[in-house]
Amino acid sequence: MKHYMRKDVPTIDGKDSVTDAAKAMTKAGRGFLIVLQNGQPAGIVTRQDLVDKIMAEEKDPATVAVAEIMSSPLITVDPDEELVKAAEIMHKHNIRRLPVVKEGIIYGVITAMDVAQHCGEYADKAVRDILKWVPLFGPL
Repeated sequence: MKHYMRKDVPTIDGKDSVTDAAKAMTKAGRGFLIVLQNGQPAGIVTRQDLVDKIMAEEKDPATVAVAEIMSSPLITVDPDEELVKAAEIMHKHNIRRLPVVKEGIIYGVITAMDVAQHCGEYADKAVRDILKWVPLFGPL
């Protein structure tokens, strides 16, 4: 996972307003923020959340805290897992962004685009790893 994830992870405190979140997303150039509560990753908020939960419901983004609209609990993957595990988790939970977290520490985020871009490279590596064992066990 470490080789495929993006290490720059935009975060925001859950007490901050949705207006602050929109500004932070724009500044980071990302469509999501990891929401922290007491310094720990607690949820995720996306641009789609801003549209669906604020704009469509005609709420004032300056008065709504990010924690009120975040998706929680935060679905994560361990940094030592394989790329295919991340893809399985994303598929199972129908999500496009998967934070890479271990013991409350955010190591990065892997996106559906990252999985798509690296799946060929991952498959090539897996085949090479299998072929290393052929001399030990004979032809497959």
